[in-house]
Amino acid sequence: MPQPTIKISTEQRRARLAVRHHLAAPAAAASDAVAGVVALHATDPATVHLSACARLASPAIAEVERALYEDRTLLRLLGMRRTVFVTGLDTAALVQAGCSADIEVKQRKLLEQHLGQQGHPANVPEPGKWLADVEASVEAALRARGSATAQQLSEDEPRLRQQLLMAAGKPYEAIGNVTSRVLFLLAAGGRIVRGRPRGSWISTQYVWHPMDSWAPGLSQWDAEEARVELARRWLRAYGPAPVSDLRWWTGWTAGQTKEALAAVKPAEVDLDGVPGVVLPGDVAPVPSPPPWVAFLPALDPTPMGWQDRDWFLGAHRPALFDRSGNIGPTIWLDGRVVGGWAQRASGEIAFRLLEEVGSEASALVEAAADRCAGWYGEVRAVPRFRTPLERELTG
Repeated sequence: MPQPTIKISTEQRRARLAVRHHLAAPAAAASDAVAGVVALHATDPATVHLSACARLASPAIAEVERALYEDRTLLRLLGMRRTVFVTGLDTAALVQAGCSADIEVKQRKLLEQHLGQQGHPANVPEPGKWLADVEASVEAALRARGSATAQQLSEDEPRLRQQLLMAAGKPYEAIGNVTSRVLFLLAAGGRIVRGRPRGSWISTQYVWHPMDSWAPGLSQWDAEEARVELARRWLRAYGPAPVSDLRWWTGWTAGQTKEALAAVKPAEVDLDGVPGVVLPGDVAPVPSPPPWVAFLPALDPTPMGWQDRDWFLGAHRPALFDRSGNIGPTIWLDGRVVGGWAQRASGEIAFRLLEEVGSEASALVEAAADRCAGWYGEVRAVPRFRTPLERELTG
């Protein structure tokens, strides 16, 4: 007879999140903070530093920068869902083999198609050969310089200024260079990597480096084996969860997700009536930590770790998400979202609670707002994706 399904409550999921994401149990080092959530979203560079600081026992932007650019225990790379992430080196190798490689193949095919059909002022003959030659030339130029900006590489290899006419005849018709798309392919292929940005830690103007000189000895994985190990790490950080959440987070196909989980052999669980999976042997109850509060930035990996967020978000989605599904800055209390916040031009951290939390919790929120202001220091950062409450608080 089939064994009864193990039930794991929402309260248990919140307790796991609190400890494993280092929100109620702060990490000693930036690399540990990142490992707890597998990867930090890096589309908005401020997210990397603020997400890490929210999980550190001694929050400091300098600690995060040291791990990224001096010790290089963290790596910024293109990964799941064509999104830029920051991960530890061992996880970066898994992401490269298990996610980025597929993205590179698909985007290469698309760019070759565009070069052959939408080149401006003329299409590119033999686009596959042309693209491979340009990539080799750009990589050689980068090695000759040691590091370079996109503009410098365009000076060294003028073919990066090849233009495409996109959406011809439509109101949103646009002409643009292929520079960013070629660099995208080189990054997705693990050949080049973003180093320290020009300017402060909120800058998006990165300097490129050859991957093998920036992170020499990065492990090489078979794609299937990499997906299995990445699934294990995601389940450790975000499980128990529905299988659909893993597929969404990784950007894998249904078949890839099924194959990875077949190797992991997760336990099936009941999440308040919703089928879910958890790592085998990881079904024992987790003690609830003492009351805790966290101010998490826009695109933080905790709220972005699941596609189904109702169990921690409640009714607050309209105020905290933009129209494209990007979450803004959030206030967390004991594993659930209770409000949002924003940094004003003065540096003040303004916040609003979206539900009653009581006087003791309110005091914790006030203290967390002060700590958050300290992480920013003199820097002022506007989230790349603005949400209704964040706009309201800064208006």
